[in-house]
Amino acid sequence: MTTSSRTALLTVLLAGLMAVGGCASSKKPSATAAELEGQTTATAPTPAPTPVEEQVVREPSTGSIPSVEVQEELPEDLQELNRRGYLRDVFFETDRFELTAEAREVLSTNAQWLLQHRDVRILVEGHCDERNTREYNLALGERRANAVRDYLTFLGVSGDRIETISYGEERPFALGHDEAAWKLNRRAHFVIIAR
Repeated sequence: MTTSSRTALLTVLLAGLMAVGGCASSKKPSATAAELEGQTTATAPTPAPTPVEEQVVREPSTGSIPSVEVQEELPEDLQELNRRGYLRDVFFETDRFELTAEAREVLSTNAQWLLQHRDVRILVEGHCDERNTREYNLALGERRANAVRDYLTFLGVSGDRIETISYGEERPFALGHDEAAWKLNRRAHFVIIAR
């Protein structure tokens, strides 16, 4: 390559670099406020990012965390305890001692309450309606009370806290000689006897 060819090549390269450099440094003039009002798709300037403060993570102090289980304060008087109705009765079909789905649901709620109040002892009374013989109703009431006790122990309540008794038809809840009264008398009733 001759000297004149090299000079020509260098001149072309320098002219190209100057053209690129000149384009990069040229800026478009800023738009005026009047021009911006006419634009519908104007973009807002991006705000500068806010600095993030470094946070120190500390282990929680277990000594200051309160217990999740908060026990309700129960009255000392047994009559008042029973009057408040903490435990709900369960009801049975005619001549039956098997627990219905509704009875099991009530007993689950009763068991939760008994597990929260472990010092409470109960008596489960088995009751029947007035039909059938006295002996039959006493035996049926006993089966009802035992079915309730067995289900409560299955749910975790200690059997030592549960006593049972059968009254048959001797202590009706509802007076009457029709199905409306009889269905209320076919029940297992709960009495708190100690705490």
